Amino acid sequence: MEKVLEVKNLHVSFHTYAGEVKAVRGVSFDLNKGESLAIVGESGCGKTVTAKSIMKLLKEPPAEIKEGSQIIYNGKEDVVKMPKKRLMSYRGEDVSMIFQDPMTSLNPTMTIGKQIMEALKIHKGLKREEAKEEAIKLLETVNIPNARDRIESYPHQLSGGMRQRVMIAIALSCNPKILIADEPTTALDVTIQAQIMDLLNELKAKFNTAIILVTHDLGVVANFADKVQVMYAGQVVERGTRDEIFYNSMHPYTWALLRSVPRLGTKSKEELYTLKGTPPDLILPLKGCPFASRCEYAMEICLEKAPEETCLSDTHKLNCWLQHSNAPKVNRPVESGGERK
Repeated sequence: MEKVLEVKNLHVSFHTYAGEVKAVRGVSFDLNKGESLAIVGESGCGKTVTAKSIMKLLKEPPAEIKEGSQIIYNGKEDVVKMPKKRLMSYRGEDVSMIFQDPMTSLNPTMTIGKQIMEALKIHKGLKREEAKEEAIKLLETVNIPNARDRIESYPHQLSGGMRQRVMIAIALSCNPKILIADEPTTALDVTIQAQIMDLLNELKAKFNTAIILVTHDLGVVANFADKVQVMYAGQVVERGTRDEIFYNSMHPYTWALLRSVPRLGTKSKEELYTLKGTPPDLILPLKGCPFASRCEYAMEICLEKAPEETCLSDTHKLNCWLQHSNAPKVNRPVESGGERK
C-alpha cells in the first residue's frame, strides 16, 4: 500500500519555568493511503502533541521538536524541515485537522459560509461565488440540511453536532490526503457521536482519505480504526490492528483501558473498573517502565529497566517485561475481552 506518512523517532519537549517537559518520547508509526489509525490513551499522554507535530502547529518556543525526529510526508518531504511557504500549502491542501472543540475553534463573528470560503479562496484561488457554491456542496457532503440557508448561520446558531460537521467541512475543503481528527466526539451525546463517526467512515470510503483519530474513548475506536496505537507517558506502549488490540492485547495498560469501558450486560450496581494512581511527571527522567507504579503485575525489573520491544506479529508490537521468557504467566482479565490467548 502507498505510504502517505511516516513518523520516525518523534521527540517533542516543552520548555517551562519548572523545567523541560518531555511530552513525546520516540513515537514512530506509518500511515497508508485510505487507512485509519487511532491513537488512544489517557489525557496528557501525548496524543494531541503528536497530532499537532504532524502539522507543525506547536508554537516554538516553548515547544521543540528534537533533532533526529522525522515526519516524512508522501515519502519525500520532511515536515520538520519544511520551509514556511511550503508549510502554508501543506496545511490544508495535504493535511487537515478537525480540532477538539468546534465552539472555540470557529470564529464567532463570521458566518460558517465565510469560514469555509476562506480556505477555498486561499488554497484553491476560487472567486467569491465559486467559493460559495463549493461551500454549499461541502455542507451537503457532511449531511447538513438546508445547506444554502445554513451557510449564512453563525456558529452559536448551530448545535454541537452541526458545528462539528462544519469543522469537518472546513477540513475537507481542499480534499487533503490526510485528515487528523482530534477528539471529534468530545462533549457530544452518544447518538451524535455515532453519526460523526459514520460520517468520517463515509468520507474515508468516498475520498480514500487517510485518517488519524485521536481519542481516549475506545468505544469510538471499535468500529472505525484499521490500526490502533496505545500511548502512555509520551510513548507508544502497544500497537496493532483493531482486532489484535481489542481481542488479543498483551499490555496491562491496554487491559486497563479496555476494562474501564462500560459494557452491555453489566449489572446495574456493579462498580466500573478504574485505573488507580496517576501518570508520571514528564519533567522527571523516567526509569524503568513508565507504567510500573500503577501496574498490578509489576516486577522488580519493571522499576529498574525500560522493557524492550516485543514483536508478536508483523503488526502487533509492545513494550512489556511480561513478554520475557522468565516472566510469570499472566491471564488477561476477562473484563478486557476474555482470557489471554
